[in-house]
Amino acid sequence: MVLFLSGGDIMKENDIKNAGKALTITTVLTLFIATFEMVNALRFYKPGMNLLDIASYVQANRWIFAFVFIFANLVLFPSALLLYKANGISLKKEVYERETLGGDILWGVILAIAASLLSILSLPIYKGCTELAFVEDEKMGVGITILYVIALVFVSGICKEIYFRGFARKFCGQVFGEITALLLFNMLFGLLDWYNFGYSFVLGLVFIFGYQKRKHMIVPMIIHGGVNLISIIYIIVMGSH
Repeated sequence: MVLFLSGGDIMKENDIKNAGKALTITTVLTLFIATFEMVNALRFYKPGMNLLDIASYVQANRWIFAFVFIFANLVLFPSALLLYKANGISLKKEVYERETLGGDILWGVILAIAASLLSILSLPIYKGCTELAFVEDEKMGVGITILYVIALVFVSGICKEIYFRGFARKFCGQVFGEITALLLFNMLFGLLDWYNFGYSFVLGLVFIFGYQKRKHMIVPMIIHGGVNLISIIYIIVMGSH
């Protein structure tokens, strides 16, 4: 007995395979980094600590945090490139197109500033920390500042937006529905940064809004990288006082 698949069935099967690959790559990244963050923070556990205290130690060793973060994102990047290439999709055009680049950059900058203001909402959460929470006693030097800019502005801003927004919309949207896929991946995004206690999920909604509004990944990339850059500047300024 010979079974014949129609063009629609083959396309649907291919969509499911692509969605599975995209979800697998993003889930692996999420679980690896989230587990590393948890293990790294628990190394400093002391009796009497609450969850906020433990979370404060995630970036206690900034060098290790940044290097692991860069490694995890870049080691999966070839798989992302292959997924786009195998389906004949130009990643460059998914990121930006010359005709709309000016408007996309403007939207990205405006939303980056707006998203940074949301950080004020997260401040009350950390009032629950005790005296056992991590307190940075050294200023960020030039070396670690450069490494943080590379890790959180460029690697995070570019790679994570491909994994969490680009994958969701391009490869999983046809299977789960675009909005459902974006929200599903945004939950993974929030899980990866679990120590922010939901703040990253809220930020992710801003990234999604910008992406849906302009349809190019450069918008959430600019928002993401911009928010992290403003955070780094804030840490440097506050550390100098």
